[in-house]
Amino acid sequence: MTCISYVEPNSRAARAGVKVGDILISINGHEIHDVLDYRFYLAEKQVVLKLHRGAELFDVTIRKGEYDDIGLDFETPLMDKKHSCKNKCIFCFIDQLPRGMRESLYFKDDDSRLSFLHGNYITLTNLSDEDIDRIIKMHISPLRVSVHTTDPELRVQMMKNPRAGEVLKYIGRVAEAGIDIDAQIVLCRGINDGAALERTMRDLLEYYPALGSVSIVPAGLTRHREGLYPLSPYTPEECAEVIAQVSKMGDECVEKYGSRMFFCADELYIKAGLPLPEADYYEGFSQLEDGVGMIAALREDVDFALEDIELPQALERRVTIVTGAAAYDTIRGIAERLCERVPGLRVQVEMIKNEFFGETVTVAGLLTARDIAEQLKGRELGEAVLFPAVALRASDEAVFLDDKTPEWLSEQLGVPVRATASDGAELVRAILGI
Repeated sequence: MTCISYVEPNSRAARAGVKVGDILISINGHEIHDVLDYRFYLAEKQVVLKLHRGAELFDVTIRKGEYDDIGLDFETPLMDKKHSCKNKCIFCFIDQLPRGMRESLYFKDDDSRLSFLHGNYITLTNLSDEDIDRIIKMHISPLRVSVHTTDPELRVQMMKNPRAGEVLKYIGRVAEAGIDIDAQIVLCRGINDGAALERTMRDLLEYYPALGSVSIVPAGLTRHREGLYPLSPYTPEECAEVIAQVSKMGDECVEKYGSRMFFCADELYIKAGLPLPEADYYEGFSQLEDGVGMIAALREDVDFALEDIELPQALERRVTIVTGAAAYDTIRGIAERLCERVPGLRVQVEMIKNEFFGETVTVAGLLTARDIAEQLKGRELGEAVLFPAVALRASDEAVFLDDKTPEWLSEQLGVPVRATASDGAELVRAILGI
């Protein structure tokens, strides 16, 4: 049961007499627990809604196109509370956040519904046999799974959850049912790498063709690890060894299956000092949001943008771009290319050290407004400062992770600031001021 918070005017639901405050109990006799139930059972040409209004219990019949919406919204996007994570992973990034931040930032979700709706990774430890039955019945695909290791005992050790090993069986169940799977392996130095990584990759291949792609990402370590499991970062040489191991497996997969399937995060290449692969290597960038192929995608986007956008013959403009250490060389190279093509344009690229989380954190998505302000204050910055939009906590909430707003940053720096998406065309347009 869930409360209706909005009825779109003149929608099918409004014309049928549904009102804000009504409680939706079922659709066509199927009880509605959350958004997945709602969407699945709504996909009929005729739906009978059982509603509760005050003391009254009644039915409303609506005829529509099979996949048409009826114009209802609910109190929460999931029509239910988020499922919190029951693991205590030794590498959990949220456990490494400093104290005193907004309470919502410390919430750990592990929700299969968010995997389907937003591409979040889940560990499967929150799921029951009945949940897997529902995923199969509704054909919720793809499912994105944080595997980390296929060794049951090691998975329990890494996730500190006694169910972590036994739920690996669910991967096989959904694969047999034709559910596509994208997987993630967060590598912890000396724990699930080496022979353990080799086993995990080969075990996952048993789920082909359901297995689509697997990202291999080093654990993010902040300077706020007091009292946590002792983990240390990979050395450049070790990063190169991981890349060689994963690339060898990828080459085997290309030869056998026609797809590489296993991909290392950009961070490993950067730390190893190795050139990043070109865009074609990533086979459509299926793991882009996990930091795999982001730089190759950005370079490709910029190439297309420079072909499509009519560049000015000359432009008297000076701007500053801020980024983390990981993307610094790439962003600087893009800026230099653009300045060469547009006389009068000056772009300075500033690498921001992450004092908030620690200098081992080099990705642009974890920059904070305070670090940017402190490292740029009093500098000549030109007409504007451009910062990566991924540094904002959410696309619909313009706040940095340290709870500072872009407006606050602009006041501190004395110039306008502008968020730019991880999109080459937008970056070029922002630099040009168009």
